[in-house]
Amino acid sequence: MTRIVVKMVDFSLILMLALLLDIAFGEPSNKYHPVSWLGNIIALEMSVSPKEGKWRQILFGGGVVILSTALIVALLYLTLTHLKQWSRLLYIITAAFVLKISFSLRGLLEAVDEVKKLLTQEDLARARHSLKSLVSRNTTELDKKSIISATIESAAENTCDSFTAPLFYFFIFGVPGAIAYRIINTFDAMIGYHGEWEYLGKTAARMDDIANYIPARLTGLAIVLAAGLCGKDITQAWSVMLRDHCKTESPNSGWTMSAFAGALQVQLEKHQAYKLGSACSPLLTGTINEAEKIVAVTAAIWVLMGMAVKGVYFAAT
Repeated sequence: MTRIVVKMVDFSLILMLALLLDIAFGEPSNKYHPVSWLGNIIALEMSVSPKEGKWRQILFGGGVVILSTALIVALLYLTLTHLKQWSRLLYIITAAFVLKISFSLRGLLEAVDEVKKLLTQEDLARARHSLKSLVSRNTTELDKKSIISATIESAAENTCDSFTAPLFYFFIFGVPGAIAYRIINTFDAMIGYHGEWEYLGKTAARMDDIANYIPARLTGLAIVLAAGLCGKDITQAWSVMLRDHCKTESPNSGWTMSAFAGALQVQLEKHQAYKLGSACSPLLTGTINEAEKIVAVTAAIWVLMGMAVKGVYFAAT
């Protein structure tokens, strides 16, 4: 086989094996999950951070996220490079396991499905508690309609954060690129918000915004296509996405959430923050089913398109 064919075969095997691992096994418990370990490291780093001084906190937080990402990615790159030279089979297996760490499709759908199941049972108290695994907002006072909205919003946003974005960077930069994205996104999830970590998380938040800029917009397009394949109104998904994507504080999450709102013809609302879409249809527990289908079809479109583009790239080079 030519060198190009070998590269394409390796790329495809790594991706397919990683996807099979996700579908078959989902997520390990936090005790054994590398992203959870990273979270513990971030918490340790933040425990020694400066407690006052805007610029001291910005510099410390920026230094930590940049150095942590660079160090982990460099070690991973060197490890995979040596493995590839030593054993192609071991390289493919290891790369697939590491790639799987960077994304989670089954885990996302299971978390969404758990909330849906509890809503079906009219167990709002447990549904609110389960929703905490998907959103950072206070869920204690949410009514059923708000729980459904928050669940769909999270499914939409995490279609990008948990699946399409890490694979976007895998398609371009290989496994190290996917892991770099996951590290940045984890830093942002832990410290990239207003309040206690306002300045410590400033760099992480901006890096996450930059990292998601292209994936979020491409994912929005994929969601529109998925909506059409799921029998939804593709023009409504497109028009609402273009109209409402700018209504969220995040420069990125509005693209996927508004595309979902348009596809489902519902209004997604976060109290005192945003309203996306128009309430042409009511928010029902069954609406979550439709959202899950769109997530799955979007993921399939993303993988197929990514492999097609990568194949063209390999052929051209």
